[in-house]
Amino acid sequence: MTGPFLLLHESDNVLVARQAAPEGMRVMLETAEVQLARPIPLAHKIARHEISKGAKILKYGMPIGIATRDIAAGEHVHIHNIRSAYTPTHALQDGDGLSAGVSQ
Repeated sequence: MTGPFLLLHESDNVLVARQAAPEGMRVMLETAEVQLARPIPLAHKIARHEISKGAKILKYGMPIGIATRDIAAGEHVHIHNIRSAYTPTHALQDGDGLSAGVSQ
């Protein structure tokens, strides 16, 4: 994978634009070359390979979203075809074991 896209982690299913990429640009992915169907802004993502509806979107090796529809290889991956997968990873607790800031 070369050009304006960067793979951040080997398990990612998206590539990140390190510069703006114009519509029509040809990009070599793992197994095939694709032509961008739309311009991709700086720091936006494209699919590294086909992503099925319901699959996790991985960036930095971590889930950042869920595909809301099938996404073709090389397609722009953004809010129009994913939903957030961010979840809290911890809860603050007071010394008595109750969550901080929760009034009883």
